[in-house]
Amino acid sequence: MKDNNHNALNFHVSVDCVIFGFDFGKLNVLLLERNFNYGGIEYNDLKLPGDLVRKDEDLDTAASRVLKELTGLENIYLKQFAAIGTPNRLNRIDRDMEWLRSIGHPEEVVVTVAYYSLINIDQDKIDKFGLQANTRWHPVADITELAFDHMEILSDALTTLRTELRSNPIGFELLPAKFTLSQLQKLYEVILGTNLDKRNFRKKVSNMPYVVPINEKEKGVSHKPARYFIFSKKVYEKTRKNSFDFSV
Repeated sequence: MKDNNHNALNFHVSVDCVIFGFDFGKLNVLLLERNFNYGGIEYNDLKLPGDLVRKDEDLDTAASRVLKELTGLENIYLKQFAAIGTPNRLNRIDRDMEWLRSIGHPEEVVVTVAYYSLINIDQDKIDKFGLQANTRWHPVADITELAFDHMEILSDALTTLRTELRSNPIGFELLPAKFTLSQLQKLYEVILGTNLDKRNFRKKVSNMPYVVPINEKEKGVSHKPARYFIFSKKVYEKTRKNSFDFSV
């Protein structure tokens, strides 16, 4: 993202955001598409969304701003998970440096503070967030290369997400307000990269008072309609132990 008021920017500190979304089949990440000419060659590649921190912002405010500018969304789950200050992190590839120069970025070492965010999406909503024109959802499993050191940041974010998923109820941030147990199981399977035994999974969930069944079932499905559930944060806060304990 380009800020025309350079005097308002801290050129040594940035934020990068790994924005995850789940659509019941795959885990996605929101990426910016770069299109630029370098050495007479047109490049089209991808990078994580991010920006330099403004001098009047704290880190969390900067990350929230990046998220809102990209998606129009506010009050979304956002967590800081890493700080990266490798001296050559921006100049590993010449064309990355040329792209930075083209947007007026000084050739200085930048420490980036990385955040990951969780957004619930499905096939009906995936393109309805008012995303910037050069912003697209991409399946995490399909990504093999990103600009700068963003592949490493994405990998670290995925590792952090998998760890947090087992100990905190963050998975519900990726689901609609009401969901079926099959959808919940699929979420865990996709993110953890494993198949889970249906009976054991449901036994585990049945011991969670904060996963609450509601008097509503699926409609318009070819199979037996499944009951919907909701996650009650209020019940969770009252009943939680030291950890979420979802070692499924």
